[in-house]
Amino acid sequence: MKEIYLIKDLARLSGHTIYTLKYYLNLGLIKEIGRSPETNFRYFDNITLERLQKIRALRKENRSLAEIKEMLTE
Repeated sequence: MKEIYLIKDLARLSGHTIYTLKYYLNLGLIKEIGRSPETNFRYFDNITLERLQKIRALRKENRSLAEIKEMLTE
């Protein structure tokens, strides 16, 4: 079953701050899967959560965000 998360849930589960997640959205490292028409809240899924785990692991290897973006788009 596919889980759907709001940005605050994604922050809690991933250990990243909401500020960091919004920064990653601006850089194109993560993407929302949709938005609520009524509230304009962003929705994310398990794939985004897994992607954030990969980003964190690569950051621990001292990779730059530009390198990570390139690696994840391959």
